[in-house]
Amino acid sequence: MNPGMWRGIHSLQKDAEVLKHKVAPGTLPRILGLARSYAGILSFFMLLVVLDAGAGVVNPLIYRKLIDSGILAGNARLVVRLALVAAGVSVADAALNFFQRRIAAQVGLEIVFELRTRVFVHIQRMSLAFFTRARTGALVSRLNSDVSGVRDAFTDILSTAVGNVVTVALVLAAMFTLSWRLTVASLVLVPLFVWPARWLGRRMRTLMRENFDRMADMNSLMVERFSVAGATVSKVFGRPAEEKAAFELQAGRVRDVGLAVATSSRFLFIGLGLVASLAVAVVYGWGGVQAVSRVLDIGTVVALVSYLMRLYGPITALSNLQVDVMTTLVSFERVFEVLDLKPTVTEKPGAADVPPGPIRVEFDNVSFRYPTAAEVSLASLESVAVPGGHPEREILHGVSFAAEPGRMIALVGPSGAGKTTLAQLAARLYDVRSGAIRFNGVDLRDATLESVRSAVGMVMQDAHLFHDTIRANLLYARPGASAAELARALEDAQIAAVVAALPQGLDTVIGERGHRLSGGERARVAIARLLLKAPSFVILDEATAHLDSESERAIQAAFETALKGRTSLVIAHRLSTVQNADLILVLDRGRIVERGRHGELLQAGGLYAQLHRTQFLGGRRPASET
Repeated sequence: MNPGMWRGIHSLQKDAEVLKHKVAPGTLPRILGLARSYAGILSFFMLLVVLDAGAGVVNPLIYRKLIDSGILAGNARLVVRLALVAAGVSVADAALNFFQRRIAAQVGLEIVFELRTRVFVHIQRMSLAFFTRARTGALVSRLNSDVSGVRDAFTDILSTAVGNVVTVALVLAAMFTLSWRLTVASLVLVPLFVWPARWLGRRMRTLMRENFDRMADMNSLMVERFSVAGATVSKVFGRPAEEKAAFELQAGRVRDVGLAVATSSRFLFIGLGLVASLAVAVVYGWGGVQAVSRVLDIGTVVALVSYLMRLYGPITALSNLQVDVMTTLVSFERVFEVLDLKPTVTEKPGAADVPPGPIRVEFDNVSFRYPTAAEVSLASLESVAVPGGHPEREILHGVSFAAEPGRMIALVGPSGAGKTTLAQLAARLYDVRSGAIRFNGVDLRDATLESVRSAVGMVMQDAHLFHDTIRANLLYARPGASAAELARALEDAQIAAVVAALPQGLDTVIGERGHRLSGGERARVAIARLLLKAPSFVILDEATAHLDSESERAIQAAFETALKGRTSLVIAHRLSTVQNADLILVLDRGRIVERGRHGELLQAGGLYAQLHRTQFLGGRRPASET
């Protein structure tokens, strides 16, 4: 079976369910807009496709003349000359095919590069709400599978459509010229090739879908078990036999479906090869009889058989061209729908920079609710997105306070009170629904994103480090930092001795999420990263919540350096860490219910005093209050 025939059969394995999909209006003009910048090279590509198709039709005619006028006529000189011509045509055909594939790869990969970069940059511009909803695997699929599927439109489909149409037209023209009777007989046999191919193609599509599903299940199991957190749970609960059985179940399903795919694929290959061979036998039989009767020349029969082998593949591929085109259009649509999703945190035209220097942070009657799925995400990126769903409940209600330059504001309160939400608003990870947040008098919604990001530094409860070296994690905050500056940041963060003791020091790879370090060490590396950035406004979100006493003392010492001279917003679960704050805000159910210094709030006997008693006295009132 020749390569063209196999490509035609492969096309039949694509999912015909895509034909039921209605492509969004405007998709095709946007595709043409993408192609416009590649118009010149695509035109040259199409010329090569046509020339390649034409070259493939020439050789059977040369062999016909070589047999009839050369071999049968005993003209050795003509045989040699025609053989050299055939060889030259084959070389030219190979060169055309090479350059055609080379240009196709270049154009396709350039388009993939452009779209992949645009999607990546656009996704990075999305608000935090988008990432809390979208499945990471779905986003990666858009960047990989869907964007790669776009490449087919400009290469495989374009060359298949044009090349196969030209090939079929030239082959049929040549065959009818040589013998219209044998050509008609050949075309009658075409359904015997195409119909079984389409039936088996449907069977292959079903199996391939099941194979993808089974592979996804097995991969999900491996991802869960191979992450640091998953491996820890698995080892702590100590159930290796059950883990093995669960994996064997998933892997066994993949094996069984894979066997069915391999069997059906081979059956398809052998069966269609058999049909093609039978068709060739018919042409040789009838054509041979006509050659014996001097109705046809022997060379004509050989040429007709050669053309027949070149005919079935293109016809099969063209019979499924609609599915190929729709598959590609759906890939384009899935890419465009991500690019069309508007970020909820954007920079206004003419936005102003936050004035440099010490930052005064002001919350002015701020209210907030988290956006719904329909506002920030796509149903295709998450399993819970319901367009038009009910609005989320309001998290903050009329919050107002001011943090003067160089002052520490502490946020305390029960879980769910809105502390982290307030901190995320201060970093402009979300935009307020009503009211305003101002840095040095500039509303964050009117400020440039770059100036806000430059002004804010944040250390979270679960400090996130990249799977890279300590040096790379630190330089992420300030790429041009010198060795002396790195050393100073590590020293101030109370982590220099730990880093120096590591096998490769700063160049030690710390693993996924930094799990080769302890929780306290990760937090101190995150503080060193913050110190390198040197922001004017620091947000600490329960950075010591789950640390032992020794780690907490080290981090508190690091905080003294990190917060010195900087405006800071500190979320604290342990009240001992904020007793010296300039102002403590007590939040409950999205409202500030108390404000003041540590001693004042204890004297007031409200929620803060209750939280203090719970932590330090086990809920009992001190003797002076009984």
